[in-house]
Amino acid sequence: MTAPLDVTGTAAEAQPEAVLQGVGAKAIQGRSLGQIAWTRLKRDKVAIAGAVIVVLLVLVAALAERPFGGLIALFGDDPNVPNQDAIDPLTSAPLAPWGGISLEHPLGLEPVNGRDIFARILSGAQISLLVAFLATLLSVIIGTLMGVLAGYFGGWIDTIISRLMDMFLAFPLLLFAIAIVGAMPDRAFGLSGNGLRIGVIVFIIGFFSWPYIARIVRGQTLSLKEREFVDAARSLGATNGHIIFKEVLPNLVAPILVYSTLLIPTNILFEAALSFLGVGVAEPQASWGGMLTRAVDYYQSAPHFMIIPGLAIFITVMAFNLLGDGLRDALDPRNR
Repeated sequence: MTAPLDVTGTAAEAQPEAVLQGVGAKAIQGRSLGQIAWTRLKRDKVAIAGAVIVVLLVLVAALAERPFGGLIALFGDDPNVPNQDAIDPLTSAPLAPWGGISLEHPLGLEPVNGRDIFARILSGAQISLLVAFLATLLSVIIGTLMGVLAGYFGGWIDTIISRLMDMFLAFPLLLFAIAIVGAMPDRAFGLSGNGLRIGVIVFIIGFFSWPYIARIVRGQTLSLKEREFVDAARSLGATNGHIIFKEVLPNLVAPILVYSTLLIPTNILFEAALSFLGVGVAEPQASWGGMLTRAVDYYQSAPHFMIIPGLAIFITVMAFNLLGDGLRDALDPRNR
């Protein structure tokens, strides 16, 4: 019989000190879901470019007028006051060549009234982003509430809310908005003029758009309420309110955030469409859709008058869509 090999004290023996040596040199650090998502998002250069454009648009809109800094005062005249001295009375075109483009007016002047296009683009950004953000916030609040209630409780609550979704989705929203805004009085609810119009547009868009996000939230809630952590919380005696606010809603932040970034450009286009049809923001207040309406009559003599607000809408919508796509990929737990 062969004697057992004695490896005591040799390299073949795994000493505890040798195993633990160097463990404290570089401790393994865990990463939160937010850190993982941010790491993924940073690798998506297209999404980062969209985020940069979105941030710049928000800053430009916030700093456009004098109470917030006055970019309009630095780059141009009052966007809502005509400047007839800069217009040829015979041709209704700007007296300066190239549509009035100069250092003082970097994007030129509008035909007929001579208002600065750059200043009106800045002012229009305020209207578009204000309406889009407020309408999206309203629809997200209502849609999240309805979707969570329908998905978590089910039964007759789910049936009623689901039928409400079907009714709202079948509603002719654009025609309803045109009818309501067009027949609106000059003063109501303590508001008047464009303040009243903006308030009504925000309410119409937000109140009738909630079913889109409610369907997404309902589907996610149906899946989450069957997960192990919800069963664990329920077995510990947690109430339905605690489970909804502490367990379900935190796991809905990612899809709500992604869909919100995709809903904002839709609302921007809706507001521009209403202004283009003449039932949105009224003149002389600048809006991108209203600028396109006036540009239709001058697309041959002053094509820049149509191209510039069109590009503003295109770039804004594209930036939000790129950011939304990037957030969707970054927040998807199935991505590696």
